[in-house]
Amino acid sequence: MDGRGLPMSILLTPGQAGDNPQLLPLLEEISVRRDGPGRPRKRPDRVVADKAYSHPSTRAAMRRRGIGFVSPEREDQIARRHAKGSLGGRPPAFDPAIYAGRNVVERCFNRLKQFRDLATRYAKRAAYFRAEITIAATILWLRQDLQDRP
Repeated sequence: MDGRGLPMSILLTPGQAGDNPQLLPLLEEISVRRDGPGRPRKRPDRVVADKAYSHPSTRAAMRRRGIGFVSPEREDQIARRHAKGSLGGRPPAFDPAIYAGRNVVERCFNRLKQFRDLATRYAKRAAYFRAEITIAATILWLRQDLQDRP
C-alpha cells in the first residue's frame, strides 16, 4: 500500500501460506515511477507491518535493504530476548506514532471488500480472483485520482 492506502502490488497465495514469507517477494514487485528521469524506485522508505511480520529474519532483511521497518515485537520474541539476558540484545526500534498510520492498510482491505465478488469469493479459480482484485485495485486508484484533481 502506498501512503494513501492504495495497493501497489498484488501477490496471491494459498490460504494456508504464512504472511511473513510473502513480504520480500511482495516488495520485489513494487515499482514506483520517478518524477524526473531515471529508473523506477524499487525500495520503499519504510514498511509498517503488524506482528505477523515481526520475525528477526524479516528485520535483518529490511536492514540489509536499507528499508525502515516498524513492527511491534511479539510476546514470544520479547520473552526469548529476556531469557538470553544481556546476550539477547536490545529491543528493536519501534515508533508508535508511525505504527498508528498502519490503519491505512486495514482501510484499504475494507474498501476492497466492498466489491461483492471479492468479499464472498465467488471466483474459485486463482486467475479469476487475481483479475477481480486487479480490477478492484484499478477502480480504487481511479477514484483517488478523481479526488486528487482540482
